[in-house]
Amino acid sequence: MIGLKSDWLMEEKPRHFVAEDYQAAIPRWCPGCGDHAILTSIQKLCKEEQLKPEETVFVSGIGCSSRFPHYMNTYGFHGLHGRALPLACGIRSRRPDLNIFVSTGDGDCTSIGAGHWLHAIRYNMKMVVMLFDNQIYGLTKMQTSPTTPVGAYSNTHPMGAWIEPLNPISVVLGITNASFVATTIDWNPPHLYATLKKAYHHNGTAFIRIVQRCPHFTPNYFTSYMDDPSNILLMDHEDGIPASASMKRYFKNNTVHDPSDLHKALELASRTDVMPIGMFYRNDQVQRYHEFSAVGLNTPNEDKLAALKKELNRFSV
Repeated sequence: MIGLKSDWLMEEKPRHFVAEDYQAAIPRWCPGCGDHAILTSIQKLCKEEQLKPEETVFVSGIGCSSRFPHYMNTYGFHGLHGRALPLACGIRSRRPDLNIFVSTGDGDCTSIGAGHWLHAIRYNMKMVVMLFDNQIYGLTKMQTSPTTPVGAYSNTHPMGAWIEPLNPISVVLGITNASFVATTIDWNPPHLYATLKKAYHHNGTAFIRIVQRCPHFTPNYFTSYMDDPSNILLMDHEDGIPASASMKRYFKNNTVHDPSDLHKALELASRTDVMPIGMFYRNDQVQRYHEFSAVGLNTPNEDKLAALKKELNRFSV
């Protein structure tokens, strides 16, 4: 019998990825921008979970945060303004095997993309949605966004914004089929990473509001929280975002919150005396639309043709 010797066979060795394997172009964000911290945490998550670059995709709309796909050595889709979520939903429907991350800003998501935002939450397709909330339009140079606080100056409100800001967490908690709702901050890497990791393992749409610094246009927006951590309320629970002992020492103002309690989540989200971070709500029993939309996706073409002919044979010409 003629054949190759066993020691001649080419075997694919197990691949091991390091952080550099997920790095692409050098980020063009401003020095001190919170986006750098988020990028680092995401690359760490990819390394720790050993996500294959060819099976991972980052989707974005338009804005500073939406340059994210350019800085990840994975697949990426830099879409239109406000359209990141429908793109991600389409990818999930046709490629259920991929790891999907969405990066969107407060303007991109909650303004021009608001309609898509609501329905993406309702579809509850498996993906991680990161809302980079710096409370300003940064890429277009300092216009008021839906989350800009009252009194804040901008090029569109030179005398100060006067409309109460939209609360992204309260909005998502009120949407049918919301299954994972959390808030984290870019200046605390342990909490940021823990939140992203929990979101990645959630089987559904994991919505994370990331409070993000913009040192160029809103340098003082979050100084009260950074200088005095007691202005932050850390939510802790075994089914939420795990809080280490050191994290609790830093955030002395903490509380135990069961993320299955929607009414309590709404109450916490509405607080203005402190900024709650952690898991507001989680429901693993919510239906996932991609499980319906992907039915028959791998059906052989021969079977599809046979089914089509069978259907057409019901009609006479």
